[in-house]
Amino acid sequence: MIAKTPSPPYYAVIFTNILTENTDGYQKMAERMVLLAEKQAGYLGHESVRDGLGITVSYWESLEAIKNWKAVSEHILAQELGKEKWYKFFKTRICLVERDYGFERESDQNA
Repeated sequence: MIAKTPSPPYYAVIFTNILTENTDGYQKMAERMVLLAEKQAGYLGHESVRDGLGITVSYWESLEAIKNWKAVSEHILAQELGKEKWYKFFKTRICLVERDYGFERESDQNA
């Protein structure tokens, strides 16, 4: 699902990763992080895919909102577990979205 974001400016956090062979508990933790992020002040939405390479882009109102999310205790635990056992590699990038545009096909009423 494509996140419905407001008009720019807003921020995007791009989290790219490759998992190790030990993924025990990873999916459950990832689902918990989504639930927690959705409750954070300043959270705007996210998009995530995994096909070998995992990419999650979360959208935020401000750098302060991103900083506050990074400091949530359960998120800190997830980060530590990721480094200890789940991730072979990861990189986080924080970007200011200055412009966005898109297209959405209307459903065909006659189909």
